[in-house]
Amino acid sequence: MVLTINVAVLLAVVIVLRLRRRTQARSRNDEQLTVVIVLVFGILIAPTTFGQGILNVVGELAQGVTDAGSP
Repeated sequence: MVLTINVAVLLAVVIVLRLRRRTQARSRNDEQLTVVIVLVFGILIAPTTFGQGILNVVGELAQGVTDAGSP
């Protein structure tokens, strides 16, 4: 039996566990590490169909806000 682990899924679990901690218990280095992990996660899911779907939804929301703000 071969066990494979998707790195993006593993990083998502790590992000959830790190963000559940209390804010007061975090040091500056801990917060910087969390930011780096989230950036790597974003880079890993960006080329996937899920990442492209998120990009399209955010793009449509931004376009809607832009259109609502212009007369």
